Amino acid sequence: MLSLMSALLQITAGILIANLLEWIIHKHLLHGLGRRKGSRWSSHWSVHHRKSRQNEHFDEDYLSVFEGGMGEGRQEILGLLLLATLQIPTFLVFPWYAGTTILMAAAYFLVHRKSHLDIEWAKKWVPWHYDHHMGVNQDANWGITLPIWDYILRTRETGPSRDAGSQITRY
Repeated sequence: MLSLMSALLQITAGILIANLLEWIIHKHLLHGLGRRKGSRWSSHWSVHHRKSRQNEHFDEDYLSVFEGGMGEGRQEILGLLLLATLQIPTFLVFPWYAGTTILMAAAYFLVHRKSHLDIEWAKKWVPWHYDHHMGVNQDANWGITLPIWDYILRTRETGPSRDAGSQITRY
C-alpha cells in the first residue's frame, strides 16, 4: 500500500511540477524575453503568434517540424529533450515522478502541435490554448497541456476572440 501511495504522490507531483514549469517558461521566457527583438526566444512571439493569429490558430510550421530546419517546433523539441534529460537523475529516487515529467514533456509537444494543425480539435480539447492565441488578451492562458496553474494563479481567461464582442471572464 505504501508503494502505491508513493507512486500516486510522485505522479501527482510530476504533473503539477511539469505543468508549472510549462506555465513559467511560456509566460516568462517565450513571452517575457520573447518580445525583445534579437532574443533567443523571439520567434515564439514574432513568428508563432503572428502565424497563429493570422490563420485562425493554424501554424503550418508544425506540418514540417520533422523535416529539418530550426523553426519554432524544432526549438520546442530540443528544449523538451533538454528538460527531459535533466530528469534522468531523479529516476534513481523518484522513478514515477521522473517518468511522469518526461511523459508530460511529450504530451506538451503533441498537444501543442495537434492544436495548431487541427483547429476544431483545439477548440474542443484545449480551449485555453485557443483562447491564448485567439482571445483579446494574449498575455493570459499560459498552460498548453492543462490549465491547472492558470486557474491557481488566476491567469485563465475565457471570452471572445479578438473579433467578437462578448464579455471576458477571468478565473
